[in-house]
Amino acid sequence: MREAIRQASKGSGLTSPNPPVGCVIVRGGEIIARGYHRRAGEPHAEIDALGRLGGRGRKGDTLYVTLEPCNHYGRTPPCTEAILGSGIQRVVVGAKDPNPGVAGGGCRFLAGKGVDVLSGVLESECRRLIEVFAKYSTTGLPFVVAKSALTLDGWSATSTGHSRWVTGERSRRFVHRLRERMDGVMVGVGTVLADDPSLTVRLAGRRRKEPVRIIVDTHLRIPARANVMRNGASLTLIAVGSKVPAGRRRALEREGVGILVCPERNGRVDLAALMKRLGERSITSLLLEGGATLMGSMIRERLVDKFYIFKAPKVLGGGDGIPMVSGPGAETMERCIRLGNLVVRRFGQDVLFMGYPDYGAVRRS
Repeated sequence: MREAIRQASKGSGLTSPNPPVGCVIVRGGEIIARGYHRRAGEPHAEIDALGRLGGRGRKGDTLYVTLEPCNHYGRTPPCTEAILGSGIQRVVVGAKDPNPGVAGGGCRFLAGKGVDVLSGVLESECRRLIEVFAKYSTTGLPFVVAKSALTLDGWSATSTGHSRWVTGERSRRFVHRLRERMDGVMVGVGTVLADDPSLTVRLAGRRRKEPVRIIVDTHLRIPARANVMRNGASLTLIAVGSKVPAGRRRALEREGVGILVCPERNGRVDLAALMKRLGERSITSLLLEGGATLMGSMIRERLVDKFYIFKAPKVLGGGDGIPMVSGPGAETMERCIRLGNLVVRRFGQDVLFMGYPDYGAVRRS
């Protein structure tokens, strides 16, 4: 199963809106075939692995797959039928499908046909592989990852807005790899005005699509010459409030920019409504890169699903920098958001903290 997980990771970020899935086939204690789901519309992991055996296995073979085999017709035929047709009589599953409409169906179908099915092997690791798919398939909303880079004393930029670079090259390269695995990358218009980013993936030999660029700009203040407007590497969507004149919106749409008109809440784009609009456009995963105002609003509205926070061995040495988050925070330490399932990694001299917010703990305290 660990090898199946490794295979699945090859498709991470490539299969949207489908989940990444890996599969291996074992005969006599040896792996004889490997497969993974490469892109939506292409063969699923089980079909990829079976294809290396000409579609046929033996009765004593065991098929390991990170996610329950599908039992329905989509862009491709059901994997359960291919497994039955292969002659394989034992299937080991990492995690059952989280989609409530199909959960457990593949396992039940195979078991009903006499196949020996075991599920729940390395389940937590397999579920982490499909965390984006799990949220999107059950809620229709994108899985939101918040990323920030900070000095040791907690600042993301100096008082002048200078932020290049808080972290080192290895950390920045990792962020670009993270970007390319996401369907969209989102910033507030303040970040565009301050930094004029391109929000593209800059990696040598890259093979994945560029994420959609989403700018939250309630009053449509973005300059026409901004990089995200001129750089045609990917689609740019601008989320605006309902009061922006239709003529200004149409002018940008004629330039190929997408406009998402959203209801307003407290004079700003309603972020919960925006998440729904993005989900309707099949954006299943979203990398939130700032700035402080947008980051604060997303966190306070409990819209962030995962954090990637880099800490660099630098000290700004003052109280006038730009923080990761602005706006009102917790009044006591007991009401701070705790991160669970924490993973800590080193990138050169930088340290990355990855974790999942426990909003329930905040409500209980």
